[in-house]
Amino acid sequence: MEKIEHLKKGDRVALAAPARAVSPEEMAPAIAMLESWGLQVIVPEGLYVRQGQLAGSDEHRARLLQRLLDDLEVRAIICCRGGYGTVRIIDCLDFKRFSEHPKWVVGYSDITVLHSHIHSTLGLPTLHATMPINMTGVESPASESLRRTLFGERPAIEWQLPDDVPAAVPCHVLSAPVVGGNLSILYSLLGSRSQMDTRGKILLIEDLDEYLYHIDRMMMGLKRAGMLDGLAALVVGGLTDMHDNSIPFGRTAQQIVLDAVEEYNYPVCFGAPFGHLGNSNLALPLGVKCTLEVSNSKKCRIFAP
Repeated sequence: MEKIEHLKKGDRVALAAPARAVSPEEMAPAIAMLESWGLQVIVPEGLYVRQGQLAGSDEHRARLLQRLLDDLEVRAIICCRGGYGTVRIIDCLDFKRFSEHPKWVVGYSDITVLHSHIHSTLGLPTLHATMPINMTGVESPASESLRRTLFGERPAIEWQLPDDVPAAVPCHVLSAPVVGGNLSILYSLLGSRSQMDTRGKILLIEDLDEYLYHIDRMMMGLKRAGMLDGLAALVVGGLTDMHDNSIPFGRTAQQIVLDAVEEYNYPVCFGAPFGHLGNSNLALPLGVKCTLEVSNSKKCRIFAP
C-alpha cells in the first residue's frame, strides 16, 4: 500500500458530509478540538445543507466531496458522521487526482463505503477512526488516538479478549494488511467494484443496532462471496445494541460470527476497541500492514509500523 504522509501543525484538513446531515452546533466542538491540535479546519460552503436525513442531494454531496478529493491543499478529509448515504454518491466520484495526490480519508460506519472503494480500486490506505459528531470538545481515548495517528505516532491498540465469548483460535504473532469496517456496509457492497479483496488480510468488522438474524444473513453473505476465505485473522469490534425477535434467534452475535468461520483456521479476536463504542473507538489505519499479537492470557495488541 502506498504511504500517505502524516500531518504536521499548520496543515489544512476539511470536513465532509457524504451521508447524514450535520449542524454547525454539532460540529463546533470538533472544529475547536482540531484547531487546538494546530490544524487549519476547512468548512466547505454547503456543508450544512439538509435534505431529509441527508446532507443535501446526491449531486450536492458528491460535488462537495469531489472538491475535497481534488484540492491539493487539503491534507486530510475528515467525515463528519455516518448514518446512510455514501453509497448513493460513490459512483459519481472521480478519484484520478486523489490517486495522484492521496490524503487521509477519516471515518467509520457508513464511511466504510469510501474505505472499501479506495482499497479495492486504488490500493491506498485510509483511517478508521472517530468522527466530529462524536467529538464533544473534551479529549477522549478516541480523539487522542485520532490525533496521534494523524500526526504519525500510530500507537499500539491493546485489549483483553472478553470472557463471555468462546475462545479465539490461538495464535502468537502475524502481520498483514488490515481492511474492513462496518459489517452492514461491507454486505451492501458485495458484487460491486467497491467490494474489497480480503484474502491474506486481517478483516475488521463491527456493527450497531441490528437484529441477530441480520448479522447471520450478512455473515453468510460475506462467506458465500469468499470474503471470509483465506483471512490472516478476523478482528471483531463493537457489536453494539443488538436486537432479537419475539421468537429468539437462539445465538448471540458473537456466536453467529464464530459459526460462520468455524471451518477456517485463523485467529478470531472479539472485543476490539473499534466501531460504535463512543470514546473507545480507537484509530487504526486500513490498507496498511499491521502486526496482530494474541497472548496466552487472551491479551491482544495490534499496531502499524
